Amino acid sequence: MMNIAIMGQKLARSSLLLFAATALAACNAPGGTPEATPPLAGAKIGGPFTLTDQNGKTVSDTDFAGRYRLVYFGYSYCPDICPVDLQKLMRGLAAFEKSDPARGAKVAPIFITVDPERDTPAALKPFVSRYHPRLLGLTGTPEQIAAVAKAFVVTYNKVPGSAPDRYLMAHSQLAFLMDPDGKPLALLPLDDPSTEPDEGAPDKVATDLAKWVK
Repeated sequence: MMNIAIMGQKLARSSLLLFAATALAACNAPGGTPEATPPLAGAKIGGPFTLTDQNGKTVSDTDFAGRYRLVYFGYSYCPDICPVDLQKLMRGLAAFEKSDPARGAKVAPIFITVDPERDTPAALKPFVSRYHPRLLGLTGTPEQIAAVAKAFVVTYNKVPGSAPDRYLMAHSQLAFLMDPDGKPLALLPLDDPSTEPDEGAPDKVATDLAKWVK
């Protein structure tokens, strides 16, 4: 069952990583020295949204104007991948905050559910509180979630489980770093569960944040 859920994640992540590699290659100076250009610069990712946070408050993309955004899509009922990703991302953010409090405070961590049916504000509140005190959990109507996922090129679908309420959600495994204008900068490191190395270790997340957050 989990193999089915992971397939969509790998495909979407591979496509965006290919885009990033192409963008970096195009930014090489004639002498071969890479310029410090964000790998997702120019990508059509992100856009306006209006959702509801874990406290029942309406939140819009404009609320984050002037701040960097760390955006991860997942769901609180995920049995393994989402919790591990969030733990490492938030530990990486915490390490960055500790090393540079001023820049760390500029990053707004955001978790957007792909399972609005179960992820109500009440369900999200204890979930996001486990990972970081500033982590914002966002949900909405199925239509609102579909719109924001499309804007972030995130795909997802329900995978039947052993009971109607025990389904899984196959979804793109992606963590975006957006700039203060809401434009994409880079994909933050996440671990590929099918490999031995820990590609998404917190120190790697902290290093990438330090590279792009000004």
